[in-house]
Amino acid sequence: MFKKTWKQIRIFIILIIILVCLPHSILPQRTDETGKDDLENYKKLNESEHGLIEFKDTDESLELKLAQLDVINKSRRKYKALPVKLDILASRVANKMCREAADNNYIGHWNMAGEEPYLRYAFAGGYDHVSENAYGEWSSDNYYFSLIGSLMKTGHGKFMAERAPYDGHKQNIIDKSHNFVGIGFYLSGKQFRYYEEFIDRYFEFENIPAEVKVGDSCTITVKTNGQSFLYYIIIYRENWPHPLTPVQISKKGSYRDYTNQEYKDIFAWDLSRYRNGTIYEIPLRFSEEGLYYIQIFSDKKEITKPASLNTKGKSPESGIVIKVNR
Repeated sequence: MFKKTWKQIRIFIILIIILVCLPHSILPQRTDETGKDDLENYKKLNESEHGLIEFKDTDESLELKLAQLDVINKSRRKYKALPVKLDILASRVANKMCREAADNNYIGHWNMAGEEPYLRYAFAGGYDHVSENAYGEWSSDNYYFSLIGSLMKTGHGKFMAERAPYDGHKQNIIDKSHNFVGIGFYLSGKQFRYYEEFIDRYFEFENIPAEVKVGDSCTITVKTNGQSFLYYIIIYRENWPHPLTPVQISKKGSYRDYTNQEYKDIFAWDLSRYRNGTIYEIPLRFSEEGLYYIQIFSDKKEITKPASLNTKGKSPESGIVIKVNR
């Protein structure tokens, strides 16, 4: 009896030694998968967000998106990019775009009002920089809700399968500057649409006017995290968007994150004069009606005197849009 028990103990000890000595890659790995606590937190965020309330996700849709968030972060992890969090407002912006695209049988980065992604996100109340991926497919039979998880994975997989130099969607997914993402989907009979809205959020904004008049003064307030300084601001102007047909949208292809008219540049040494601690109060005035798209860049060092500036390798950290009327 004792010999049999001792033999079992020896086997147990040997198993423990083997498990301890095994390479970590063989053992189960801890993942970024969203847990119950995260789900409850996102439900609270979903309830507290008041923007685009008609495109709010149900709890079931939110769970599907959190599962897809794990898929996105797995792709980012392969390229040493930190995980992104789900953004509720950006998800509703994506939901709205998906619904319109599916109902009108098109795929593209413009909506039928003629608005690019940065305009749609800004008009919904967003101030951060946004970069969009768009996917769609259709079937001879109706789609069912139970397929959404699989369809989203397929769409994301198509993005990740791209090869240079035609890999814009993939590069967007693995961009290390992104820290949030909005996920949207919609089924409409035989049509399915899936959009990813990647967000760069590094500042807090206050006093951002949605609309001002030509010649009037306004101020935008930018709060940094105390670890960076405003480096450069570039303001683009564009005319009011005009409506587009589904055929026109489908033919347009990719979009540019700027316009042909560069209205104003504000350099680091000028921006330093507007800083008080971690807060910048930046005065603005616009001389012509239209839409003004404001991109802000930062740097770890503050520049207080004229010097050579270069935004190569830097990502815009804002997506502010201000309407200017007469």
